[in-house]
Amino acid sequence: MPILRQIERFLRETNMPRTRFGRLAAGDPRLVDDLRNGREPRAALRTRIEHFMNKYWESHL
Repeated sequence: MPILRQIERFLRETNMPRTRFGRLAAGDPRLVDDLRNGREPRAALRTRIEHFMNKYWESHL
């Protein structure tokens, strides 16, 4: 599944603002907007984002 689709789903399910997500996941409040505008994350950033989402779910179950 494309990373942006995963993020969009995460944002809907957690009701987290996109800027907060970007700040927490990557230290970049513009991350989601940039991805929506076509930015392609490198492998390391993608891994960091996925790790953040997985850890968030583990701690909020």
